[in-house]
Amino acid sequence: MATFTSKTFLKYDDYMTPKYAWENIKQFIPDNKIIWEAFYGDGKSGEYLEELGFDVIHEEIDFFEEDKGDIIISNPPFSLTKEILERLYELDKPFILILPSSKINTQYFRKWKNKGIQIIIPPKRIQFIKNGNELQNKCNFDCFYYCYKINLLRDIIWLD
Repeated sequence: MATFTSKTFLKYDDYMTPKYAWENIKQFIPDNKIIWEAFYGDGKSGEYLEELGFDVIHEEIDFFEEDKGDIIISNPPFSLTKEILERLYELDKPFILILPSSKINTQYFRKWKNKGIQIIIPPKRIQFIKNGNELQNKCNFDCFYYCYKINLLRDIIWLD
């Protein structure tokens, strides 16, 4: 299985996370946990989380073979969402994932309906980074932060 470096991403999966996407939710990330940023991408996401003061494991390893950290925080490749959610179901550890808002309507996501998924809705559409450049109002879909075992005060949180 690929380690999801920018060289191995599918053409439509190499959208990297801008730092502000993690700044948006910093207050909801437990500070006493070791974060596993499980999908390496260009390596910046783990650096951004570290800059925000978190202890982060961010290595080019196979998510489907490894189990690191106390909590998974990531922007995973969207084309593998079904497989990723199945693996997370097995691991049963806390996570915050950036995924398209439409994923909640899929049959494979319904497996999570009684497991306490919570959602954080960003204040605006996340403009991902492609080939080193922020897309600047070109991203044509909305994403949520899907949370599990984060114990938010409400099931849906709208950020300003």
